[in-house]
Amino acid sequence: MLTAVAVVAGILNTVLSAQSDTRTMKAVVIHQYGGPEVLKCEDVPRPEPKDDQLLIRVIAAGVNPVDGMIRSGMFDKEGNRSFPIILGGDVAGIVEKVGSKITKFKAGDPVFAYVSLDNSGGYAQYALVTEREAASKPKSLTYVEAAAVPIVAMTAWQALVDTAKLSAGQTVLIHGGSGGVGSFAIQIAKARGAKVIATASTANQDFLKQLGADVTIDYTKQKFEDVAKDVDVVLDSIGGDTLVRSYGVVKKGGIIVSLVARPKESELEKHGIRGAALNVEPNSEELAEIGKLIDDKKIKVIVSQTFPLSDAIKAQQQVATGHTRGKIVLKVGEEPK
Repeated sequence: MLTAVAVVAGILNTVLSAQSDTRTMKAVVIHQYGGPEVLKCEDVPRPEPKDDQLLIRVIAAGVNPVDGMIRSGMFDKEGNRSFPIILGGDVAGIVEKVGSKITKFKAGDPVFAYVSLDNSGGYAQYALVTEREAASKPKSLTYVEAAAVPIVAMTAWQALVDTAKLSAGQTVLIHGGSGGVGSFAIQIAKARGAKVIATASTANQDFLKQLGADVTIDYTKQKFEDVAKDVDVVLDSIGGDTLVRSYGVVKKGGIIVSLVARPKESELEKHGIRGAALNVEPNSEELAEIGKLIDDKKIKVIVSQTFPLSDAIKAQQQVATGHTRGKIVLKVGEEPK
């Protein structure tokens, strides 16, 4: 009898232990704004999806410059966000659970997603997203590669396709062509039949050519305005002096799309050009379209480094150098066999 009781007690303990394991997850959180040192790897409650949400078991999470900006408090001037905050806007993984209003996905589906700032949480074993933020993972990509795509690829897409309306035969100047956004922008522009001029450092000139750039500019040795003239579109991810010098290279009626600053109206009027500051928005249809271009071998994904979730500090420090080729990704879970 005692043996039976002991067995039952053992089973009960195992069940309770398993239940408690599913209620928590590992996540990198911040409890205050600051430098990379405020990132802490902790056990936190596992989220539950609302009616309009998917719960994703995260296999990999992309690391972006915007993560460091959120960490520093740049987007919370009023102090409205409550702590702890889980950073990370790019995820790739497997749908664990769906809310009652979800129609496009089911448990077990492989997906990649752009987690909006409202639900930020990619640096974790589980993340919540809505249907408008997620798309089916490209079949040709690993989960690590897929996690490198959403934010930077959609930024490039919304800048060149939605905002600039880039079309075949036009010329685009892409500043910072070897970075996350730039590497996708070159390939998206080429897929649309445009001529691409791209800037990068000496070490990345061959890389720009591999991505498909028609003309490469080493910004450490030459001024881009001596090479790029009368372009239809400038994609600026640098700002400052680079943006100031870009007004003069755009042909009349052309456009500058900046990811980091609002182009000056006085300069735009003086040169007879248009300007826009871009804030990327989640868009599942565009993400799916980008995924199709990847599976069709029109776009390749460049992951330069991976780090375990526990090394999020190192990953953010590397991104902050501004000299990352392609993307850095956190490996959160095991790739399914």
